[in-house]
Amino acid sequence: MQRQLGRQVRVVDDSNRPALQKRAGVPADVSSCHTAIADGMAFEGHVPIADMKRALATRPKGVRGLAVGGMPLGSPGMEVPGVKTQAYDVVAFGPGGRRLFARHGS
Repeated sequence: MQRQLGRQVRVVDDSNRPALQKRAGVPADVSSCHTAIADGMAFEGHVPIADMKRALATRPKGVRGLAVGGMPLGSPGMEVPGVKTQAYDVVAFGPGGRRLFARHGS
């Protein structure tokens, strides 16, 4: 991820991830298997790097982060050769509410 994002990455195994997610403003219903914080924005679950870069570059008003709920097949890190990918949405969340940020898959 460090090379793909072009930023320094530090991995922390936080035993109290729910508290981290709450501090980052991640809505409980889209919480997933991991949380990344980059330049003050939260990225929850299997958010594609391209979407992360776009959010960091554009800083959409009212958006505190992006999330992909669950672990959809075909999302980054969930690719399975020979298995059809699932369609999934990247949701923007923050003080401005929630909205569709990107749609991926078939």
